[in-house]
Amino acid sequence: MRHTIYLSLFLAAFWLLISGHYTPLLLSLGLVSIVFVLYIAHRMDVVDNESQPIYLTINLPGFYLWLTKEIILANILVVKHIWLGNKTISPTMTTIKANQKTDMGKVIYANSITMTPGTVSVALEGDQIIVHALMRESISDLQTGEMDRRVTKLEN
Repeated sequence: MRHTIYLSLFLAAFWLLISGHYTPLLLSLGLVSIVFVLYIAHRMDVVDNESQPIYLTINLPGFYLWLTKEIILANILVVKHIWLGNKTISPTMTTIKANQKTDMGKVIYANSITMTPGTVSVALEGDQIIVHALMRESISDLQTGEMDRRVTKLEN
């Protein structure tokens, strides 16, 4: 029930944000649309903890800020190595352990690695992520566990 309430609040806020009109007709059409979407979602049995990870919403803005900073720093590093030439690039492929408890946490971790320039998550198997990096230092940054720790904290 809690997920249904959150979904209906999200849909209502989204409807109001997108429409920008607050006439009785449009508000009633929005309400009908929301009820219809909730009905379909319940019939499909997709309103649950996995499809609506409410527990992520509290820590998500801080994680996004940190990830944005990491993406900017990684961009600068990649550009620096491109300017310095091929001799400074040392492609590496390794396996990183994911300490997250849920599949969603592991996927967030793998996607965060891929979003950071110079690194790509090649495969996610169990609690192991195969990562390809342009520079060895990117792998060593991942092995320090800072990103893993932050995603695990996001998951709690």
